[in-house]
Amino acid sequence: MNLKNYINKGTIGCLLICISISMPTYSQELQYGVRPQYLISLMADSELKTKLLSCAKNTPRQSRFSIAHRGAPLQFPEHTVESNIAAATMGAGIFECDVTFTRDKQLVCRHAQNDLHTTTNILLTPLAKNCHKPFTPAQGEIPAISECRTSDITFEQFKSLKGKMDGVNRNAKDIKTYLAGTPYWRTDLYSSMGGTLLSHKESIALFKKYGGKFTPELKEAVVPIPYLGFTQEQYAQALINDYKEAGISPSDVFPQSFNLQDVMYWIKNEPEFGKQAIYLDGRYTISSFNPATPNNLKPTMDELYAMGVRYIAPPIWVLLTVDTKNQIVPSAYAKAARNAKLNIITWTLERDGPLTEGGSWYHQSIKSAIKSDGQIYEVLDVLAKQVGVKGVFSDWPATVTYYANCMGLK
Repeated sequence: MNLKNYINKGTIGCLLICISISMPTYSQELQYGVRPQYLISLMADSELKTKLLSCAKNTPRQSRFSIAHRGAPLQFPEHTVESNIAAATMGAGIFECDVTFTRDKQLVCRHAQNDLHTTTNILLTPLAKNCHKPFTPAQGEIPAISECRTSDITFEQFKSLKGKMDGVNRNAKDIKTYLAGTPYWRTDLYSSMGGTLLSHKESIALFKKYGGKFTPELKEAVVPIPYLGFTQEQYAQALINDYKEAGISPSDVFPQSFNLQDVMYWIKNEPEFGKQAIYLDGRYTISSFNPATPNNLKPTMDELYAMGVRYIAPPIWVLLTVDTKNQIVPSAYAKAARNAKLNIITWTLERDGPLTEGGSWYHQSIKSAIKSDGQIYEVLDVLAKQVGVKGVFSDWPATVTYYANCMGLK
């Protein structure tokens, strides 16, 4: 088999080699891999399981219901070329770039402005000296620390780094051990060569190549804003400008922010993009927050709609609860959002790790009903059919793509 044919088969195993030689085209064969069938095999007998099993021989198709969360970070270094090619191979229809900026105010893809020490090899390079907080080894009960920001380095320096699986060992006495902190349910199998980091503009070109839509998230800066004259409004506008310059239709872009003022800026100043701006509802961090009493939120769902907001995106647990029979059902928050005619998107499936003990943060409201990974599809089914979400962010897009294809969700 020659390399060209190997690439066209879309084999994930070749990804780390392929991208450095010739990036595969979107005409490559999509694939689910083994995980969807593995998860289905763990399910209790039910109509849902029977339906999912009936789709085993379906031809995979791209679906906008399947949103790649930082690519496919369950197994690939997040926000890298390799991670996003894996997501494309698994049929993701919408791709995310978390947008932050470098010291010279260039937009790049990172989940946080200050995560370079956990997601890249910066501490193993001469750029470690630029870090906001240098590496300090663990001492007794005091954990090892470091903090490296994109704003600590220039764009050129950023592009010299390599992506790694997110995680650190806070008990480490040395840098090498500190960086070996990948959670046990993930893998370093596809990160040994280091992932290729992306600028925001590069992410647009990559996602366009695979026929995907775009959902950039404007991340909160950890440096004071204005930053060297760069205001929050200029930051929000710079994100949109990259799509304009690339000739991307506003209808293909779903800009996101936890900052409601960013969303309102887009609605007012870039109304064509603002139509699909997503308000990432982070009000769950408020001590008084309760998804059972959504009318206590300010703004209310109806007020958000009146302000021009059309998309809202809380985490999975905010949308779900259990009834008196311990069955998973929509929360009052979910019902209020739907009643206000808000489109709902949620995050993040397959991020909790194994669900054998009820899952973790993302499933906290339904832990009593969760016993195994076989219930991932039960959760997804309630989100799709009862909550009515328009899309689901996932750390392994094949899981969502399989469901979407099986249920006819485009």
